Amino acid sequence: MKKFILSFAIMISGLCMFASCNLISSAGLNSKGLPTPDASQQISKDTDPIIDHSTWDALLKKHVKANGLVDYNGFRNDRAELDEYLKMLSFQEPTEDWGTNELLAYYINLYNAYTVDLILRNHPVKSIKDIDSPWTKEFVKVGDTEISLGGIENSILRKMNEPRIHFAINCASISCPKLLNEAYTADKIEEQLERVTREFVNSDKNEISENSAKLSSIFDWYEKDFKESGSVVDYINRYSDTTINSGASISYKEYNWNLNEAK
Repeated sequence: MKKFILSFAIMISGLCMFASCNLISSAGLNSKGLPTPDASQQISKDTDPIIDHSTWDALLKKHVKANGLVDYNGFRNDRAELDEYLKMLSFQEPTEDWGTNELLAYYINLYNAYTVDLILRNHPVKSIKDIDSPWTKEFVKVGDTEISLGGIENSILRKMNEPRIHFAINCASISCPKLLNEAYTADKIEEQLERVTREFVNSDKNEISENSAKLSSIFDWYEKDFKESGSVVDYINRYSDTTINSGASISYKEYNWNLNEAK
């Protein structure tokens, strides 16, 4: 009986550890009926924007460093402008008539702007993980819909079959892809996604050589998103300055959840 209890306890502990490590990749399971077209089939090189993201663009240029670190105190001083932008996004409920480029830009900016909002409402904070239910609490307003950050990521953006979104959305942590200091827009989205993906792959978030690679945990947590036309290594090799050989040793880096705050 004691052996059974011990085995059961070990199993439960293992499941809890697995759930904890995969919280960010499983949070949010409901798109709330918001449109999610297949971006792999429909994304185009350019399109005329519907939504004006210039307020967000100005805030990012002012308060995000080139290295992606964020001046949250500066954002707090411009809280009125951020609130106006969030309100505008909430009123501009996306529809099936919007193009894929417009939807990608909208959802990425929505995620990033509300993440900054979440940090500001809990600032000072050492890590987004110190905030209660940061990815599952439904505080993002889109029309009459309330959705979580996890819902935007997992039930909308990931369903659009565009893996480059993982390098565009920012979870306010050191190991995350950096917050781009410009807004995503429908007319530039293709170039922007290519740029941030190439930059992340070749950044210090990964350690890549021909015969071994120590990769960001993002490639582990969201592995299936990068395997539609091959392996994760195949995907990385499309962007990496150094080609990883077949049979190379692959491991994953520990994730640093400390706040991405500029000091």
